[in-house]
Amino acid sequence: MNQESIQYDCFRGCVVTHDQQTGETNCSYRVGCCKLEAYNWLKNADDGTFSNLFEVRFKNTRKGIYVNDSAQSIHQGDLVIVEATSGQDLGIVTLEGPVVGRQMKAKGIDAENTVFKKIYRKARQTDIEKWQQAIAREQETMIKARKIAAEMGLEMKIGDVEFQGDGSKAIFYYIADGRVDFRQLIKVFAEEFRIRIEMKQIGARQEAGLIGGLGVCGRELCCANYITSFQSISTAAARCQDLSLNPQKLAGQCGKLKCCLNYEVDTYMDAHSRIPKVVEPLEFEDGLAYLRKTDILRELMYFSYDKSSDADLYPLAAADVAEIIKMNRNGVRPESLREEPEPKVPEFVTAVGDDSISRFDAPKRRKSRSKNRKKGNNNGNK
Repeated sequence: MNQESIQYDCFRGCVVTHDQQTGETNCSYRVGCCKLEAYNWLKNADDGTFSNLFEVRFKNTRKGIYVNDSAQSIHQGDLVIVEATSGQDLGIVTLEGPVVGRQMKAKGIDAENTVFKKIYRKARQTDIEKWQQAIAREQETMIKARKIAAEMGLEMKIGDVEFQGDGSKAIFYYIADGRVDFRQLIKVFAEEFRIRIEMKQIGARQEAGLIGGLGVCGRELCCANYITSFQSISTAAARCQDLSLNPQKLAGQCGKLKCCLNYEVDTYMDAHSRIPKVVEPLEFEDGLAYLRKTDILRELMYFSYDKSSDADLYPLAAADVAEIIKMNRNGVRPESLREEPEPKVPEFVTAVGDDSISRFDAPKRRKSRSKNRKKGNNNGNK
């Protein structure tokens, strides 16, 4: 029986097996292990469109659309040799069929006016072995590159290194706050590693997407799951949602503000547009009512006659508050706020605490009193 060593490569979404007896290296696509993975929900609805276009995935989040001009039949999960800027690269086909058109539309790619790079053929055994040898150099190359950059005094961080499939070129992903003159660095890298060098600057959010991980919500990081274009996020998004400005809670694993802060901003902005701005307390016949808090999504504003206490709060709809402000400007004071009926708002009701937790315990058996009485009567007769 052949003994195989299995290695899971989550950076490229595949499983690599090495046969110790024959020395062969096999690689297979592992669904669910790809960053920026898109589910092919049009798999069984193939209408013949985009039959020659395929999505090819490389390391981490680097993907591309390639055209198949060869006569070979290519399907999802195949390892293919594709055209590169210089030389050839090896990638895994992750999507095929009509869903490729949807992906191009989402990325803003025009199928008619774009010149796609070609898929030459399926990868052979020699291609896979050469690819694995190049991958094995990535970790050591990254460590050496970081040391060289530190010795040259450059304010940059080498975040990742990706070798091309044929091993003739490497992409160095780096992070820097400002502009870095790395012309001399490229010469040193070329002499040290004997390969063609490409430097690619990324941000902190993109670095988190390359590394991957789980967020505080328990789900995969959005930057590694589906986000491809990163928008600017400011503390105004947190203020708009009435969140606590705590850097430890608002920052993600990249050290920047969480991308999910932008998800509900539009909803909150729409609600804010219908909530009036209260600068002064509302005037009623029995006194002044001060704004204590606001429920933005429910568009409710809570007022109290006591400026420094939240003991007695009276809710008012945002539309009613705007009407009262207009009345106050015209010198009209409404009746007492205490007489306003409290609006009926559906609340979350749970029945978890209604029963005692001891209901899960086995009921204790009670001794029968009749038996004790009989025993007492027998002892008295004796």
